[in-house]
Amino acid sequence: MLLVDDQQPFRLAARDVIALSPGFILVGEADSGEVAVELAAGLLPDLALMDINLPGIDGVEAARRIREKSPETAVVFVSTYARADYEPGLSETGAAFVPKAEFSPKRLARAWSTALKLAGLG
Repeated sequence: MLLVDDQQPFRLAARDVIALSPGFILVGEADSGEVAVELAAGLLPDLALMDINLPGIDGVEAARRIREKSPETAVVFVSTYARADYEPGLSETGAAFVPKAEFSPKRLARAWSTALKLAGLG
């Protein structure tokens, strides 16, 4: 999994959630959309867990670029904002969505399953 968020406190918390989630391994971290796209091209992660509000290109554009170069990478967006605040862009990416306040091992597993289906991978 590639973890993408510009806020270090959330990345630290997400690392803990990932560590408690069976079957998930963190392979890289990025703090911007551009870095995420670059890392994903080299790492080819199965999953990109990505904030939407990022410096530079936002998470939606980064997800589009990642999926364009690596269609086998599913995307789960995490945000403090509601999904409706970002539509229709989110639906176009084929990504799942989890509010940051609800991010947990159980929600990660469900979001992964949803992301695979939305991306046509599962």
